Parts: sequence; C-alpha cells; structure tokens
Amino acid sequence: MIRYKSSRQLSISEFKMPFEAKLDENNRWVVLSKIVPWEEFARLYYKNFKSNRGAPTKDARLVLGVIIIKHIMKTDDRGVIEMIRENPYMQYFLGLEAFTYEQVMTPSLLVSIRKRIDLDVFESLTDDLIRKGLKLKSAVKPEAGDTNAKDEDTNDDDPHPGNSGKLQMDATVCDADIKYPTDLDLLNESRQKAEELIDELCLKLGVHDKPRTYRRVARKEFLNVSKMKRKPANVLRKAIRKQINYLKRDIRTINEMLDTIKDEPIPFDRRQQKYFFVIQHLLEQQETMYRKKNHQVEDRIVSIHQPHVRPIVRGKAKAKTEFGAKINISLLDGYARVDHFDWDAFNEGQDLQAQVERFRMLTGKYPELVQVDKIYLTRENRRFLKVKGIRYTGEPLGRKPAKEIRSRYQKRKERREAAERNQVEGKFGQGKRGYGLNDIRARLSSTSTSWIGAIIFVMNLIRHMRDIPLPYFVSLLLKLMRVRNI
Repeated sequence: MIRYKSSRQLSISEFKMPFEAKLDENNRWVVLSKIVPWEEFARLYYKNFKSNRGAPTKDARLVLGVIIIKHIMKTDDRGVIEMIRENPYMQYFLGLEAFTYEQVMTPSLLVSIRKRIDLDVFESLTDDLIRKGLKLKSAVKPEAGDTNAKDEDTNDDDPHPGNSGKLQMDATVCDADIKYPTDLDLLNESRQKAEELIDELCLKLGVHDKPRTYRRVARKEFLNVSKMKRKPANVLRKAIRKQINYLKRDIRTINEMLDTIKDEPIPFDRRQQKYFFVIQHLLEQQETMYRKKNHQVEDRIVSIHQPHVRPIVRGKAKAKTEFGAKINISLLDGYARVDHFDWDAFNEGQDLQAQVERFRMLTGKYPELVQVDKIYLTRENRRFLKVKGIRYTGEPLGRKPAKEIRSRYQKRKERREAAERNQVEGKFGQGKRGYGLNDIRARLSSTSTSWIGAIIFVMNLIRHMRDIPLPYFVSLLLKLMRVRNI
C-alpha cells in the first residue's frame, strides 16, 4: 500500500526540538534539503508499487534522504540509522516534523529499497539537477527504464542544432568488495559450500549415516598449501587437482541424494539452489582451465557469493586486473552521467557517438569540444565528430606535416584543452576516495547497481550546490575574500 506524504519543506521554526533549541539555517543539511529533487524521486519511486495492498510504504523523501546521508557520511546501513537518531539536522533533512529518538527504519530495509531503485532513477534525478544548475530548457524526459522512449528521442527534426559546451568522457571499474580470487581458494570455498548442502539434505531427508566427504582431509591438504609463503607451480597444480576431485565427489553425492526424491520438490531454498548451480558451473570452469593449463575461460566466476562479478583487465599501476562493474561516464561542467554500465569488459570507444547524442538530448546542442583519450578516437568516431562539427583533443591520424605553422596561442590552447580531460579522472578519484566507489559492498547485482548510481548522484548533488546562490555559500565566499584581502 502506498502512503504518500507531501514533501513540503518545513521552515526552521516549525521543526520541533527538545529543550526549546533551534536549528541553524546555514547548516549543510538544511542547505542540502532545499536542492534535492524530492518530488521527482517520489514520482519515480512509487511506480515500483503496483498494488495498494499490504503494509504502508516508507515515505519517498525518507528513503532518498537516508541513501544520501549514507553515502555522504560513507557509513554502513546500521551506522547511518544510528547517526540519524543522534542528529536533529539529519532528521530535518529527512522531512520529519520533530526530533525523535526512534529509528526511522530498520537497517535491513535498505536492502529492499536498493532493489527498487535502479540506475535509471538516479540518472533522471541527475538530469534534473543539470537542467536547474546550468539553466537548460526542460525537455520531455523518457520514463526511467523505458529504452524505446530514449530511441525515439534521438530522432530530432534539426540535424544541425549547433555546438556549445565541452564533453569529457572516460571509463573506470567500480571494485566489488570481494576476496582476491585464486583457483585454490575458490575450489575450497565451493567444497565447503557443497558440504553444507550435504548436511542440509541429510537433516531434511532424515539420513543418519552421512555420506563420506573427506572434509577433514581436504581442509588439511588445502591449509598445507595455502600457508606456504612460496607456492611452487607443481605443488599448486597438485593441490588444485585434489580440490577438484573432492568437489566433484561432493556434487555427485548431492545429485544422488536428490535422485532419491524425484517425485518431491527439491528441499533447497532459492538461495541454496543458487549456490548449488554456481559451484557446479565453477567446477566446470576449473576443470577446463586445469586441463588446458591456463587461467582464462569465458564468463569466469571469481566469487561464489557474487557470481555476476567478472575480472576486468585494465593494466593499471595499482592492479593489472580489477573485479567489479565497468562504467563509462560523461562529464558535463562537473556533472557526471553514467552512459554505459556492464559487469563484463567492453571497449568504451564504441559509446562515443551515443554519449554525444545524449548530450544533445539534454542540452539541445552538440558539444563544441570533446575531450577524450586515444581509445575513443577511432576512424569511425573521428568521421562522426567531423560531420557534427565537433573538435576533439588528440593527435590527427597520418604522418605529421613537414612544416606546421602554429601560433604560441594555439599551442597553449591545445595543451590546456588536453589537460582539462584530467577533470574526469579527478571525478573518479573523488568517487573512490571520498564516497567508496572502489568498495561496493552490496552483494546482489541489482543492489550493486543502485549503490553505484547513488554515489554518482550524491557527487552531482555536491556539485549542484555550487550553482545555487544560497546564503551559506555567499557568507563562506565573503569570509574567504576577507581572509585573502580581496
């Protein structure tokens, strides 16, 4: 059942505080409450509820407010609920009418909330922020999740609307919070999970004599190798072969026990069935790699708890391989938009034309300058940018002319425009260092997507605060001017 509550912003005097205290109107949470698009989020959020039956929903403003506080403060689900209990400014930000010592919601509810909020919802809110911050004309926006509407909007009557603004693009990996995967560790975890499933089957089927699993011997052999400071290749390969055989035996035992109850439903819940399918698929992959003596296989599983996570080879200085979702973003005057989200590796250069068209849909014009690195500048993309009258940073193809006359101003301008592309790298650094974009702690694919979208939206909120001439920032600017004697 949907319980709708108006998101009308209370005045400072209307918010009731204990001991006759008063709130400071220049507090950051009071300022932030005035720029969040509460009504737009409520419109998108309540579409997920198809029926008016059941318990009342949490207010949309409360839901979005808790998510914003969580990622700004970079805390966990339990920590953000306790933080809100202690802070009257946060409760005012959530739209409460008076200070309360009660929990605004149970921490476990945040998992269900993240399942209902996908990336398209946060992207729609970001588009609203960009239009307000950059004073763009409002356009007919496609509904969140409606891909057909997006395709229809790309057919514009004016093929040459003009050029204005700069567009920066780059891709990064949002690392998932998983243990660094090795073949031996994955096989050991799969074997332990298979042994848990055997114990569960014996309990539900009333089997007193448990089948032999050699779990003690298998664990001892695993520890003998895993504790070695230096693992020779032949020793490691022998240990992997033994763990494969133990796991194969356990899976065969589970299938034999399930064959005895063909006419009855499988006594596994949905979570246990998922683990059973995952460890079987992982066993097939490990056997294939062991037989071929390599470490590459299609759709390789690197975590039995998060089987959707894939290894993405990036060649970075910190780590050659990263594990998580890869996103391709475009940066418009400091606002970040996620244009491509995928758990598998992809070539970000293939998204340039779609990103340019999405820029036109938002602003009504093509960018005047596109700032990208070499992977985007394919021949096809260069032809596309030339047709649209868009300049780009990067060296032209072919041999350099023998005599190229460029003024000092042109050289300085080219260096400055090429250096401006580092702003998108700074945006990645802001997300990873300040908001945990490189430590996604959600376990499901849908909740991880919502987690990443929330972080990008929060960064855009902080960016949007610079475009609003609020008293807090005006007073802060005056203080800085006095300090610097301007």
